[in-house]
Amino acid sequence: MIKSYKFKIEPTKTQIEQIEATLNLCRWLYNTALEQRKFAYRHRNISVSYNMQQNELPQLKKELPDFKQVQSQVLQDVLRRLDKAFKAFFRRIKAGQKAGYPRFQGKRRYDSFTYPQSGFSLENKYLKLSKIGNVRIKCHRQIEGKIKTCSIIRKNGRYYACFSCEVEIRAYSTGKQVGVDLGVRHLAITSEREFFEHPKYLRKSEHKLKRLQRIVSRRKKGSNRRSKAVSLLSRMHEYIANQRKDTAHKISRHLVDHYDLIEFEDLNIQGMVQNHNLAKSIVDAGWNQLVQFTTYKAGYAGKHVIQVNPHNTSQACSECGQIVKKTLKDRTHQCSCGYVEDRDINAARNILKRAIA
Repeated sequence: MIKSYKFKIEPTKTQIEQIEATLNLCRWLYNTALEQRKFAYRHRNISVSYNMQQNELPQLKKELPDFKQVQSQVLQDVLRRLDKAFKAFFRRIKAGQKAGYPRFQGKRRYDSFTYPQSGFSLENKYLKLSKIGNVRIKCHRQIEGKIKTCSIIRKNGRYYACFSCEVEIRAYSTGKQVGVDLGVRHLAITSEREFFEHPKYLRKSEHKLKRLQRIVSRRKKGSNRRSKAVSLLSRMHEYIANQRKDTAHKISRHLVDHYDLIEFEDLNIQGMVQNHNLAKSIVDAGWNQLVQFTTYKAGYAGKHVIQVNPHNTSQACSECGQIVKKTLKDRTHQCSCGYVEDRDINAARNILKRAIA
């Protein structure tokens, strides 16, 4: 399986200039290759392939010597990225979905480049990058498996190295199963009566976000002061997202460590956020992120995650199956069969039963 590791890097001023120059050249190549494909198809009815564009790279370096400062495989990966975008475009058309034609990348939209096979190596506290040099890296944990690729990412004025590694599955068993109900009052409730609190990071930071947003709106467009204000606002959003990720990682790790089979509801989150009374709380909870983190952690441990139909999981009695109508205000399930339980625990038990069935 493939596992990713992300570490912060601390390039010098000269290295930052080289990274920025590489990003600009990669973006220019991406946009030019996209324009070439569009022009060839519209005016000559020719479909330009990845191999055709890759074979033109040596000639490009002769005509534009600036591209010699970018490692050859990095340039190839740019063309491969464009090719993947077109393949996804044609796949969506075939499936009858919204097509989404590949678009040109602006300066603030192209923020990474990749060494797909070679051109990088880890040496103690430094990451050696071809054409850039030895960049200091903060490896806060041990890398497992064989490193396959290295991506350099720019985000909110900071730089990161992301490694994709091939790791072996380490299966271990606990012999337990659990159903998990996702909610707004509590982030997750299990059929084993475990409650995981909803931290509500977005709501706690709303005042700061509104203040930063007002500052941005008052700044003149195109000015340095507006650029700094936008950067501060972006970092605040990133901080909230990181808090939410941290909580999702902790809960998913607990679930995978204690259970072999984990069941969630297959919720239509996009439809649920149409309810404006609950939309902000649902987005703040990050349900989909929690399910994704649990799924990939379970894969590394040889365990399984199942998503079941959510219809009537809150209304049905987990003891006898009878439908007991409840509003959102009703927090206790009381059935005529005599079963009384917390509404969310009852839902989690129903989820577990459906998965086993």
